[in-house]
Amino acid sequence: MKKPYFGRLMTAMITCMNADGSINYETCADHAEWLLENGTDALLVEGTTGETPTFTQQEKLDLIAAICDRIGDRAPIIVGAGSNCTAATVAYCKEIEEKLPAVDGLLIVGPYYNKPTQEGFYQHFAAIAKATKLPIIVYNVPGRTGSNIMPATIARLANDFENIVAVKEAAGNVAQTAELYRLCPEDFSIYSGDDGLILPFMSVGAVGLISVLANCNADYLNGVMDAYEAGDVKLAADINAKMVPLAQAMFVESNPIPIKAAVTKLTPFNAGAPRLPLVPISAAAEAKLDAALKAAGLIEAE
Repeated sequence: MKKPYFGRLMTAMITCMNADGSINYETCADHAEWLLENGTDALLVEGTTGETPTFTQQEKLDLIAAICDRIGDRAPIIVGAGSNCTAATVAYCKEIEEKLPAVDGLLIVGPYYNKPTQEGFYQHFAAIAKATKLPIIVYNVPGRTGSNIMPATIARLANDFENIVAVKEAAGNVAQTAELYRLCPEDFSIYSGDDGLILPFMSVGAVGLISVLANCNADYLNGVMDAYEAGDVKLAADINAKMVPLAQAMFVESNPIPIKAAVTKLTPFNAGAPRLPLVPISAAAEAKLDAALKAAGLIEAE
């Protein structure tokens, strides 16, 4: 099995919206092409950053199709397909595999709100892995789901199912990431789920990043990883010191509010407003975002 399985830098894509709140499929596809031209190795469609909880089922399928039709086989396309209902997730994964053969993998979040036991997590992912041939990334994000998938559970899944190939680890815990590396198979890919933690995560075994910041700029992220992989830890730390405040600025309000504003400011694309219950960036948060973009040299200081 290749490692990192889907390439080193995957962008968790925003979803560009029209003024009336509908999805702008053409701009989403344009943005996907731009991402591949600007340092992204793989595309994650319909993650949390993509506002998927507000989509209808048809919108989900139409957006995946728009990205697949434009990108083809030029880069891996991974779809966020998880929910807190095992049966619904299984059915959706089967539908994706049947209707959208260009999809290369699935990102499956740990069930939210239910708070499963570790055995519940195992059985949830086992049922999905048995139902699809597509490669699966386990997504551990306790801050959004309310519960933590422990390294031993992920290692058990990785050992028992060949198509569970990676984890997006977003617990924010370097020690937990080190334990994942210790327990999981050698060819299992650990992706950081936090831009600002890619450097310490790489030091304990992570091989890549699933990024929010890369929607508007991947240069600092690739710079950190390039320097670290080349053995220049000092340079990696210096670039990281510039990148982290920028990454943090993407969370001055709930994701994806700031990153959509940043995409509109820094790229050729109008990302549009987020859908309710999220609202456009506030003036105070936008001032913080602009300050970070200026400090990083991405927009001109007044």
